[in-house]
Amino acid sequence: MSFRVFVAFLSLTFFTSNLIQAQFGFSHEIGVIAGPTFFQTDYGQAGDFGNFIKNNGFGIGIVHYLNFSYRSDCNCYAPYTYFNDHFKLRSEISYYRSGELRHYGKWVDPDRTSITADQLRAMRGRTSVTSLGMQLEYFPWSIRDFSATVGSFAPFVSLGAHYDSYKPEAWSTMGVLGIPETTPVKYRDAFDLEGGSTWSVVGSIGTRYKLTVLSDLMLDFRWKYFNSNWVDGLNPDPVRYPENKANEWLFFVNFGYIYYLD
Repeated sequence: MSFRVFVAFLSLTFFTSNLIQAQFGFSHEIGVIAGPTFFQTDYGQAGDFGNFIKNNGFGIGIVHYLNFSYRSDCNCYAPYTYFNDHFKLRSEISYYRSGELRHYGKWVDPDRTSITADQLRAMRGRTSVTSLGMQLEYFPWSIRDFSATVGSFAPFVSLGAHYDSYKPEAWSTMGVLGIPETTPVKYRDAFDLEGGSTWSVVGSIGTRYKLTVLSDLMLDFRWKYFNSNWVDGLNPDPVRYPENKANEWLFFVNFGYIYYLD
């Protein structure tokens, strides 16, 4: 994770939060998240569950919430509205790193003995992504009731957008990637390892558990869809190879600890 991005995120978050708090009296929460990720990329057979499970990695992050139901300037609840009792605004910086990406599925089954099958089995990859963005979380049950009840649960759904910086890697155990001896035709002129940036749409479903008056545990299942097909460094011609036309996405199962600052 870029140190400059991290510092910029913290500075922006706390400046904005303090400004909003001074103007409107909202309160704040901060936490950490971590867990396994499952990448869907141009590696492996599209739609194959084994491919999805095996091409995994990890993710970590720092999250900040604006809590609209409670005012830190008076240590009291804000005047009730449906919005402040059912929504929170989440800002986040997170980092994802895949494990070693490989081709899995029927095209690399042991009974496949062609040169292409051998080249696919020899291909390897990896990618890392640093993300910065926001999500609006909706809690169907009352946030106030949850805050007042240790041992309670608060399910939620969320939707948001992140800005992503990615850096892929790709290689072959047969030799230099990109030449006919090591690389299948569809990937020969279809990789770029320079890295870049893009946007992603993020959706989550999860729940909080009230651990203490000032802390929660969280379980969150996240789907993250990138607005780019270069996040893994591979992008075969989508007209000739429609099985690879979808952009990269990942599924992130994260566990978190949230602390109430005010």
